[in-house]
Order: sequence, then C-alpha cells, then structure tokens
Amino acid sequence: MPTEPFRVAAAVYGILRGRGRILLIRRAATGYRDGQLSLPAGHLDGGEDAVAGLVRELREELGIEADPQSCRLALLMHSAPEHSEDREYFHLFFFVDRWTGEPFIAEPGKCSEMRWAEASALPSDLADYVAEGLAAIARGDSLTLHGW
Repeated sequence: MPTEPFRVAAAVYGILRGRGRILLIRRAATGYRDGQLSLPAGHLDGGEDAVAGLVRELREELGIEADPQSCRLALLMHSAPEHSEDREYFHLFFFVDRWTGEPFIAEPGKCSEMRWAEASALPSDLADYVAEGLAAIARGDSLTLHGW
C-alpha cells in the first residue's frame, strides 16, 4: 500500500526596499502573530508558482502590482512546527525590485500598520523568524533553518 508523501506548507515574503529601508506591516486579527511586525506575506494557494503567489499577495495586501521579473529569491527558510498542530514550513523570501502603485493597507482587517523601517535597525517587535530571515539575508546566506 503506497504511503502519502510528506508535505510541507509554503509561504512567500516580499522585501520591498527604498532609501535603506524595508516595508513592514503589523499583523492584526489573523490569529497568528497578531500585533507583531512582519513582511508582506502569505501562503501559496496551490496551482500557482511561488512568484505568482508573491505577486498576488502583494496585490491583496498592499494594492501594488509587482513586476514578476524583478522578484528575486533571497532566502529559503525551513522552519520546524511551532506547536503540535502546526506543520513544517518553507518560507521563501524575495526581493521585489520593481512595482507599480503606492503601497497602502489593502486588507485593514488583517493589518493595523504599514511602515518603512531602517534595514540596519529593525524594530524589536518584528516576528522572530522574519528577523532571523532578514539577518540571514544580510549575511549572504541562501538557506537557513529555524526552530530545529
């Protein structure tokens, strides 16, 4: 009897940069890391590639249209489950170098704040795994493990 192959969840993160700063959002009313700052992000829906999922998430969360050709993978993070009902995750962090439109909070029910933060002095209330991912990118790492 064949067994079902192991499956991992995948999420994509957009790193929008300008003038030494990166764009952060504050999570709200989602049940996950509410109140913490993060990058604009979301799960892949299935039936879409990682770049298409990132472009969709940035449109949904920030109201912008990212240029898919400008989305460059910066880091793959493999994280362990955070609790017994959670799954392992592949977090794909992308630099997004070009987009059209001015970012705004397009999902006010899920985001309470949007702000540009100095990349060299990130806020202390940034989600720990996002801070770890950004630090890995700054070191030039292409893969990092979290929670193992």
